[in-house]
Amino acid sequence: MIHFSKLIRHGHGLAPALLKRAATLTLDWDVRQKSRFESTDSAGRQVGVFLQRGQVVRGGDVLVGEDGSLLKVMAAPQAVLRITHCTAHGTPFDLTRAAYHLGNRHVPIELQADHLKIEPDHVLADMLRAMHLIVNEVHESFEPENGAYGEHGSGQHHHGHDHDHGHAHDHGH
Repeated sequence: MIHFSKLIRHGHGLAPALLKRAATLTLDWDVRQKSRFESTDSAGRQVGVFLQRGQVVRGGDVLVGEDGSLLKVMAAPQAVLRITHCTAHGTPFDLTRAAYHLGNRHVPIELQADHLKIEPDHVLADMLRAMHLIVNEVHESFEPENGAYGEHGSGQHHHGHDHDHGHAHDHGH
């Protein structure tokens, strides 16, 4: 088994030729949110992933093995609820309102400009339909938001850059 303990966000800084040759590891959200797991890559190798606690693997990230090999992570399609607003009776603000209510319930949520995605939950689906939203179960990749404090301490964000500066603010209280 090859151990992988280094994560490079979206393969940043790696030559495209290296990424093209890398084996892939296709994982759903339940596995990618764990910092330690075992799997089999596209080359049939047994791999063990041992990341810092709290690190989350995103689709497009690259793992570096103890032997120097690279593994490109792919977000596997999985069952998710795709939530859209009703164009006949609603407005895009309805999605904002839904995101607020889902956030209040601490539900992992993927935010897109024209839709939201959550993991299947019939109670939440009924709530969203009662808010006049369209809820469909689909098989797509799932990349929920980190949350206000998720992964923040490790300087990792899926929007493409690191924040290594402090976030203490004096609000004059």
